[in-house]
Amino acid sequence: MRLKDLLTDTLIIMGILNITPDSFSDGGEYNSVDRAVQRAGEFIKQGALILDIGGESTRPYADIVLPEDEISRVVPVIEGIIKRYPYAVISIDTRNAVTMKAALEVGARIINDVSALQHDPQSIKVAAEYNDAPVCLMHMKGTPQDMQDKPEYVNIIEEIMDFFRERIEFCADHRIRKERLILDPGIGFGKTLQHNLQIIKHFDQFKELGCPLLFGASRKSFIAKLCDEAQTNERLGGSLAAAIYAAGQGADILRVHDVQETAQALKIFSSIQSSEA
Repeated sequence: MRLKDLLTDTLIIMGILNITPDSFSDGGEYNSVDRAVQRAGEFIKQGALILDIGGESTRPYADIVLPEDEISRVVPVIEGIIKRYPYAVISIDTRNAVTMKAALEVGARIINDVSALQHDPQSIKVAAEYNDAPVCLMHMKGTPQDMQDKPEYVNIIEEIMDFFRERIEFCADHRIRKERLILDPGIGFGKTLQHNLQIIKHFDQFKELGCPLLFGASRKSFIAKLCDEAQTNERLGGSLAAAIYAAGQGADILRVHDVQETAQALKIFSSIQSSEA
């Protein structure tokens, strides 16, 4: 799948489907294949163009999942979705090369790696082998096990920009064209509340790098910190506010839990933008 065929003038919604027992928001909800496939169908009907399937929680301090366990979670779900919805665009959310390869073999079409192809040395080889698969590179300071242990930056925007420049060059050196890359500055991954707000406020600066941008702030803990520790299922308003702001800042893909509500918010946003004065 070529990115230019996927991306249009319309901002894309990516629906989050975690096949895990411990993800911070929806852990345990979609452990059965039937339930996960049903949810995928709901997402497609509600307006998600991409389904992001993950089998390892990368929330702060999450337990490490063995690749074989990750594969056993995601592959049957991907197969089930493709069987029922053969046109579905599936992204595999993983740091592990063998999981990437297993998912791509059964129908996944996008690689979404929170480590930006750094966690597993073999990941860059898999990404190069499947040369039609777009690759999303996310910025994370540290690992899920230590990323929230007092993260510090001198200038967070410039440091993330420099990180992406290095990753883009690294990918080019391994036969992965820039035209295949999507960039995600990683809200909540090794960032404080103020770091997250700075990234959102200046999100448009990442457009200078010349790659499509993914924005993922759905239900994240910075919303709770601003809103009296709201529980994950009470963060819809904050999630929509962040998403709409990012849309105005040039985001190309919104990664969200609440597809229907986000699609409605975007429709109103785009209608206002395109209305005649």
